[in-house]
Amino acid sequence: MTPATPHHRDPRPAPAPDGTLPDARGRHGTPAGGLDYTVVVPTLGRPCLADCLAALAAARGPAPHEVVVVADVPAERLPEVEEAVRGSAGVLADRTRVRCGGGRGPAAARNTGARHAATTWVAFLDDDVRVAEDWAERLTADLAAAGPGTGGVQGRLRVPLPADRRPTDWERGTAGLEQAAWATADMAYRTEALRRAGGFDERFPRAFREDADLALRVMDAGWRLARGRRTTVHPVRPTGRWTSVRVQRGNADDVLMSRLHGRDWWSRARAPRGRLPGHVAVTLAGAGALLLAAARRPRPATALATVWAAGTAEFAWRRIAPGPRTADEVATMLLTSAAIPPVAVAHWATGHLRHRAARPWRGEPT
Repeated sequence: MTPATPHHRDPRPAPAPDGTLPDARGRHGTPAGGLDYTVVVPTLGRPCLADCLAALAAARGPAPHEVVVVADVPAERLPEVEEAVRGSAGVLADRTRVRCGGGRGPAAARNTGARHAATTWVAFLDDDVRVAEDWAERLTADLAAAGPGTGGVQGRLRVPLPADRRPTDWERGTAGLEQAAWATADMAYRTEALRRAGGFDERFPRAFREDADLALRVMDAGWRLARGRRTTVHPVRPTGRWTSVRVQRGNADDVLMSRLHGRDWWSRARAPRGRLPGHVAVTLAGAGALLLAAARRPRPATALATVWAAGTAEFAWRRIAPGPRTADEVATMLLTSAAIPPVAVAHWATGHLRHRAARPWRGEPT
């Protein structure tokens, strides 16, 4: 090989010590050795998207081959998401693309983004997270440590909680993400494993269980999943008084999980069991008390009403005791603890009707 001289220069840029080549801005880009990755961020166009993209652009280390922001909104709202992306993508602006998800839910949005990936790995981030300053460095280290049989590597989530008081029920629930397995708030999948498993199941319409479902299918296909060393901050988003009631819609998704993966999916997905059996008992007691009262049978009606009240009080206290116990928090817990059991049971019953034809996962794409 002819040595490079002032009259015969090697036109290729010099690689960094980690083997990456600089892009036009001088930032080191796609790493060699099959560690190239695409970042997919589904979004509803919330203000937190700007913080997510800004943190991603500031993270040191090999840049993603591409950032695909999938706007999970109707087509008429796409321009406002594109404007938000232009204002926050920073040095990754020339690598960032916005696609329209059409408002079909996060599973469909992630599939839309993954279909555009031409890289070995796809790293999924939620739009309300902020990656750490060394995230890109640690991500590529996680991918380098993954053997050929590893289909996915999860990031480590950190949920900041208030230091001056005990956390609320909602804050504690969000903090549970720190121990969640395979949460797509920060989850990298090998593109081959993702496609062999059929991608995300779009029958999961919300950000709940669609990540556990995919993880189980990837593992059933023979891949391993690992936990990496990169860190991502997941702030507690603002919420209203009735949010804990609205999220009970996830009980229908739990029914679908049982249909697809069997009743032991909880342990295999490392998911905590909810209180559905208790909610069923409390709901039946309350409904029975009302029916007996209408039938003018006061004694059994009073007995069932006592069971309902005791079950509701126990549930409320379990949520109040570890919290800040402010007047507003106590009022919220009392109101929602009465509403949650019947709402949870209703969504569970609806799930059985909606997913009665769902068949167990047998290795075929969904």
